[in-house]
Amino acid sequence: MKKTLATLVLVSFAGAAMAQQALKPEEMIKYRKAAMNFMGWNMGKIKANLDGTFNAEQTLAAANAIAATANSGLGALHGPGSDKDVGGEKTRLKSEYFQNQDKVREVAMNFNKEANELAKVAAAGDKAAIQAQFGKTGASCKACHDNFRN
Repeated sequence: MKKTLATLVLVSFAGAAMAQQALKPEEMIKYRKAAMNFMGWNMGKIKANLDGTFNAEQTLAAANAIAATANSGLGALHGPGSDKDVGGEKTRLKSEYFQNQDKVREVAMNFNKEANELAKVAAAGDKAAIQAQFGKTGASCKACHDNFRN
């Protein structure tokens, strides 16, 4: 039984790895845009809560969604060929993304850190603290856009 379970676990990990590797550039663009739109929608929900009637539960749910997406392995959706419009999918990824991986890592790690901190701060429910961290998280989004988005 243990051997069968171990085999199933290994096969599922291998299948997930192969599925990631098998993505075509147009699929990477499509999924990447969906992830970015989802995070943008959740940032909008937080902003609406900060600007209007504050709802801590909605804010926490949105912050958790942003953090989960930030930590989901988005880097795998930035593969070769995904910096050009292809297969009906348009992209705004600059080719410079592939030429400066140290900067990519720096920007990505900062975004992950700020998104995780936003979820942590949102869990405490302090509107002023959330507002401050929301600004830092937004700035980390902007850093990527400024460097790697047309």
